[in-house]
Amino acid sequence: MGGLNPNLYPCGLYPQPGGGMPQVPGMGYPGGPAPGQPMPGYPQAPSPNPSMPGFPQGPSPTPSMPAYPNVPSPNLSMPTYRGGAPVVPINVSDTLLCPLYVKGTIQDFPGADPLKDVEVLRKAMKGFGTDEQAIINLLGSRSNKQRVPLVIAYKTSYGKDLIKDLKSELSGNFEKVVLAMLKTPVQYDASEIREAIKGAGTDEACLIEILASRSNEEIREINKVYKAEYKKKLEDSITGDTSGHFRRLLVSLAQGNRDERETVDISLAKQDAQILYQAGENKLGTDESKFNAILCSRSKPHLRAVFQEYQHMCGRDIEKSLEREMSGNLESGMLAVVKCIKDMPAFFAERLYKAMKGLGTKDCTLIRIMVSRSEVDMLDIRQAYVKKYGRSLYTDISGDTSGDYKKILLKLCGGSD
Repeated sequence: MGGLNPNLYPCGLYPQPGGGMPQVPGMGYPGGPAPGQPMPGYPQAPSPNPSMPGFPQGPSPTPSMPAYPNVPSPNLSMPTYRGGAPVVPINVSDTLLCPLYVKGTIQDFPGADPLKDVEVLRKAMKGFGTDEQAIINLLGSRSNKQRVPLVIAYKTSYGKDLIKDLKSELSGNFEKVVLAMLKTPVQYDASEIREAIKGAGTDEACLIEILASRSNEEIREINKVYKAEYKKKLEDSITGDTSGHFRRLLVSLAQGNRDERETVDISLAKQDAQILYQAGENKLGTDESKFNAILCSRSKPHLRAVFQEYQHMCGRDIEKSLEREMSGNLESGMLAVVKCIKDMPAFFAERLYKAMKGLGTKDCTLIRIMVSRSEVDMLDIRQAYVKKYGRSLYTDISGDTSGDYKKILLKLCGGSD
């Protein structure tokens, strides 16, 4: 993916082609000095210890030179990204200089001050007219944890409600994006689920998207916030608005109780693949409950192994089998679960493409994904989008939206390709 914004990578550590880790001098990557040699541009590390092999010897700590924290050695228990490289931040005096791999397009703004930021927002809305560009520039360069406190800071400084002032000054989809950016991720998910359920009709695709893609912890927090905000359990709202096997699927996902073990038992994976085969392709009719039990409870690494075994067993991809065996919302829900487990960025890339494809734009979907994934995996989504559709997400957003709405979405997208 070309044209990455250099402001997102202050240390010059760009994601490598194919999703690999960036090359970091002195960290055992190509282009760096040999082990035991000084790293140019970095202070010398303290004397080596068993957890820090291969670093040059430096002076002992003194009052004027505080001890540097130990950098853990790569090991198999550490989480890894593509390429197998460990996620090891470089820390000096407990200050994070730069992460090795950034997957979001919005990062913390160095030295952001909520009281100064709300001055900018107040000035943008005060007097005749509104300076929308000032709002875009500020909110588009602050992370969520820096944006959310602005609501309290604004009231502290001016005795006014920031959300109400923004609503009175802005309109349309631009307003929706701005207000979404001032909620925590969990608050935003809960509010989107509420909007999908309340009133006439149900936005089943929204429910599927959120519940199929969030972690156990995120779903449990959504349950708490939903109950606190709307005085009703999420499960009760789901059961009151859906039916049949689709309702059972959503209720299962809403428990946030998927197995999270990383280990995979191949014999169990083969057994589960056989169960799915017997419940679908090898049976007259479909036993949906078997699919529900396995897809909603097993760990993601385990299910990836199950999908491989299933392919070997019946010569058909699990997605093709679901399309043959199911229909309607249940088919969409099951497919979403499988796609999220296989490749989350590709799932969101497809959702974005379909939101902009053809006449009209599904703005609620476009806004939700751009806001919710901007700090999670937007760079991976952009890469998956180009790979799948042969065109850039940035270009499609530019051609499908306009005005301030387009400008703030492109901020979230992270720059042109």
